[in-house]
This record gives sequence, structure tokens and C-alpha cells, in this order.
Amino acid sequence: MMLALSGCQMAGPSGAGLPTSPTPKPRAISIPVVPSAESKALAAYYTSVQRSLLTQGLLRTDGGGADVPFSAAMLARNFERIAFFQEYSSAGGRLIARENASRLTRWEKPVRVSLQFGLSTPDEQKAQDRATLSRYVRRLARITGHPISMTNGDGNFHVYILNEDERKAFGPELRRVVPGISALSQRAVIDMPRDTYCLVFGRDPANNGQFEQAVAVIRSEHPDLMRTSCIHEEVAQGLGLSNDSPMARPSIFNDDEEFGLLTTHDENLLRMLYDDRLRPNMTADEARPIIKQIAAELTGGAV
Repeated sequence: MMLALSGCQMAGPSGAGLPTSPTPKPRAISIPVVPSAESKALAAYYTSVQRSLLTQGLLRTDGGGADVPFSAAMLARNFERIAFFQEYSSAGGRLIARENASRLTRWEKPVRVSLQFGLSTPDEQKAQDRATLSRYVRRLARITGHPISMTNGDGNFHVYILNEDERKAFGPELRRVVPGISALSQRAVIDMPRDTYCLVFGRDPANNGQFEQAVAVIRSEHPDLMRTSCIHEEVAQGLGLSNDSPMARPSIFNDDEEFGLLTTHDENLLRMLYDDRLRPNMTADEARPIIKQIAAELTGGAV
């Protein structure tokens, strides 16, 4: 079984041995409602981070324009780097930010997205986040042509929005939702460092390039734009665009934070990922001629 993890960090894990099992129904996380001093300090910190990024002209929401053109060759190159590599590797009992080659992995079954909050999230914020995620899920379904929808019941793509206190107490819930999850993967969530804004991991239980389940964890301390940015990146990565690349532009799959929301370039990456001419578990070498053909069709240019 393959477990692929991706995260959004200020400057941007895999495991094995998880048994196939039914996806349990999400439930509330029992944590005090009042955030701790640590959580409040993080909220102030991320507010300052967002302010700094915006001052630098980063976290763009325009989707890319005339100032960031991309060719068919660039699109094909970026797709290969983002869809055929994993962002993290395990080394010495730790997950480290080191690329490793992989095969094409995506969803074949319908994706049912559920959203869960810690008890510290106010109702008004919950409604705003749910509306943001719902709009985005509808957009992803249109782009990919794949059945992706929100659900209030059992889902297979779980999105959790938690503060620092709730995430540190998330172990029992995480083990319940992903039975048999490795200690290494649990630590990646529970001990998430401050410069990791959010993360997602997907389960491929049969090692056949087909995701059966995904879990995304987003910090509730984020201000609105960083919160939405995390939703955009982690849900898209959980669909199979697992890596980041410093050469991808305009793109959210680049740790430089230039773009905060899914771009036109990224929409094309998703169209390529779910094109029927590509198959789960293909290698980059097998897929490369098809990738070039699709990229040329999407951009109207030759590779």
C-alpha cells in the first residue's frame, strides 16, 4: 500500500502497511473551545505572514495573466514533475522534503469530500469555510470531468480544519479514520512544524495508482486568504498532483507562494491528470508521449 503525503510550506511523506478498510464516519473532536496561548500566538504569526506576503505582491488570486505565459513544453514538463514525483521521502525514521519518483496516481472512484472542524471554530467561520470548499469542489468536478462532490455523511476525502490544540490531540481520530496508519505519518500531522501551513495524504491500498482515501489537515489559525489557499492546494494535491516544482509558474504547486489560488495553468494540470488517455500506475516514460500531445492540445502549441 502506498501513502503519499504533500504539504504547503513557507519555502513548500510516503509510508506503507495500511490495511484496506471501510472509511469510518467522521465525528467531532473533543477539545476545549477556548484556544490556548500557543494557538493564539500562531494566529497572530500567520496574520503577520499573510500581511508580509501580500506586501511582496505574493498570494496572487488572479489565476495568472500576460505576465506569466506558459508554453506546451512548459506545461508538459511541469505536469511530469508534479504528477510523477512525491514531495516527501522517509529517512532515519523521519519524513524529509526530498523528491522521489512515483507512478501516476489519481482517483478512479467518485470523490466524496467531507469537512470537519474542531470545536474552537466559530459557526460563522464554519459556514464561510464550507461555502469556500463547496465552490471549489464544484470547480474541480468541472475541470476534471470526474465525479467530485461534497457530502454531509460518509466521505472518502476528509478535510479537517483544526487549531494547534486540536491537531495535537488528533491522534485517536486520525487512527480511527485511517486504521493502521504508521507512527511516522501520524507524527507528520501531530508534530507539524510552524512553517508547514497544511498537508494532505492519500491512500492507494492496492498499489495500483488509484487513491481510495485522502485526509487533509488545515490550520484554523490562518487568516482568510491563507486558509483558502490551503484548501485550494491540499485538495488539488489530494487528487493526484502530489509534488511541487520551483519551475511551475503560474502555479500553486510552487513553494514560492507567488500564487495563492488555483491558476489557469493548474487547471490544465488537472485536466491532464484525469484525461482518459492516461492510466493509473503509468510511469513517466510510458506517459511522456501522451503528456506532450495533451499539453499541445490544451495550449494550441507544439511541444
